[in-house]
Amino acid sequence: MTIRPTTASGFGSRTLGVRAQAAVAAAATVNRLSRALGRGSGTVAGGRVGLLVDPGLLRSLAVARQVVLVSGTNGKTTTTRLLSAALSGLDGMGAVVSNETGANMPAGHVAALAGAPDASVAVLEVDEGYLGRLVEETSPEVIVLLNLSRDQLDRIAEVRMLVDRWRTALGGPSPSPAGSSSTGSSAPRAAGTVVVANADDPMVAYAAATAPEVRWVGAGQVWHDDAVGCPACGGRITRPSDAHWHCDRCDFARPEVVADVVADELVLADGSRHPIRIALPGQFNRANAGMVAIAAVALLESAGVRADDGGPPTVDLVLDRLASVTEVAGRFSTVVRAGHPVRLLLAKNPAGWTAIFDLLEETGDTSMPVVLSVNARIADGLDTSWLWDVPFERLVGRPVVATGDRRLDLAVRLRYAEVAHDVVDGPVAALDHAGRAMVPGASMEFLGNYTAFADLRRAL
Repeated sequence: MTIRPTTASGFGSRTLGVRAQAAVAAAATVNRLSRALGRGSGTVAGGRVGLLVDPGLLRSLAVARQVVLVSGTNGKTTTTRLLSAALSGLDGMGAVVSNETGANMPAGHVAALAGAPDASVAVLEVDEGYLGRLVEETSPEVIVLLNLSRDQLDRIAEVRMLVDRWRTALGGPSPSPAGSSSTGSSAPRAAGTVVVANADDPMVAYAAATAPEVRWVGAGQVWHDDAVGCPACGGRITRPSDAHWHCDRCDFARPEVVADVVADELVLADGSRHPIRIALPGQFNRANAGMVAIAAVALLESAGVRADDGGPPTVDLVLDRLASVTEVAGRFSTVVRAGHPVRLLLAKNPAGWTAIFDLLEETGDTSMPVVLSVNARIADGLDTSWLWDVPFERLVGRPVVATGDRRLDLAVRLRYAEVAHDVVDGPVAALDHAGRAMVPGASMEFLGNYTAFADLRRAL
C-alpha cells in the first residue's frame, strides 16, 4: 500500500514550545516515579502534572498527527483496540499510539501522546464528558460514536445532558483564538472531520446530526430504556420489527446508513456483504468491528492510502486485520483457577450487563457457573441503584455466586429476580466456591464491573 507523505510526524518535526517541553519532561519523570513506587501504571499522574505545567499541552502534542477519537458509554476500549490493530503496520501509515489502558480523560491522552513522540497516528478513547474538549484540542480526522446510555449515576446523571454536549461539540461554532475579540468562527467545531456514528441509537443520531459529514452505521442497540423519548420533540421513539426506529410525533428517524452489521457480516449500502471474522465473542463486538471498518477506511482515505491495485482502501482490508485481537486489557481472556478455565468479562452499567447476558446465551450452556462481582468505588460510580435496571432474571436456572464489595446489594437484587445464588466474600474465594461443585476441568464465567474486574486480575 502507498500513502501520501505527511508534512510532519513525531517531536522531531513538531516544534514544541519551551513550556510544552518542560511539561513533557515533568510528565515523563512523574510517570517513571509512579511505576517505580508501584503507585500506578504511569498513564495518568504524569499527564496531570504535564497539564498543570502547560494547560495547552494536549493541543501541542496533537499537532501534525492524524487523530481518531472513540467515544460512547460502552465499547470504547475494545473499539479503540480494534482500530489500533487495523491501522498499525500498514505500509506508509506510520506508528500508531493509543491510550489502550482505558485512561480516557485528558491526563491519559497527554501521557499517551507524550510517551510516543514519533507516532503520526493517534487513536484515543475518550470519556463521553470530554468529547467536546478533545474535538477542540486535537482537530480529529475521524470521530467514532458508539452509543449513549446511563452510566456512573453520581457523575453523569442524565443522558440528555451528554447528547446536548455532543451536539454542540460536533456542530457548534469553533471558539475564537485566545485574545481574539471575535465571538467565534462560523465554521463548526468538527469541520473537516468524518463522524462515524451508530444509526441505531437515537441519542447518538440526534447528537451527530449537526456534524458536517456523518457516515451512519447500523450497529444495533441492545439497551433501549434510555432512548424512549424523542430528543428532538419529546415524542415517543417507536421501533418496528425492521428496527428502523422513528418518532411518533416529528420527522426524527433512523438515518440512511452506509453499512449495517447483520449477524456476522457487514452489509454495505450497495448490497455487498463482508464477513466479520473476529476472535472476540459476542454480537456487540461484531458491531464494534463493523464501526471500526468504516472508521478505518475513512482515515485511510484521508491519509491518501491506496490499495495495492491502486484503488481506495476497502472494509475487507480492515476486517482481515482484526482477527489477531483475542482480548482487550484482559477482557474476554481466559485464566485457570484450580483446574477450571475462567473467562473474564467486564460490564459497568445496564447496557453492558445486558450485552454480556446476550453473550452468555450464545454459549448455550446454562449449567456453566457465573460469578458476579460488584464494587462501588470511584472508578465504578458510587451509586449502585443501576443494579435494579439490569435484567438479572435472565440468569434464572444458572449456578450463580455473588461477590465484591457490594455483594449484599447484588444478593438482594438477585433474590428479587428469583435467581438462586450463593454469597461469598472475595472474588478468588467465589471462584473456588463455584469450582467445588463442578466436574474437573469444567469452565465458568466471571463478570465484574471496573474495580471488581481489576481486583480479580491482580489476585490471579
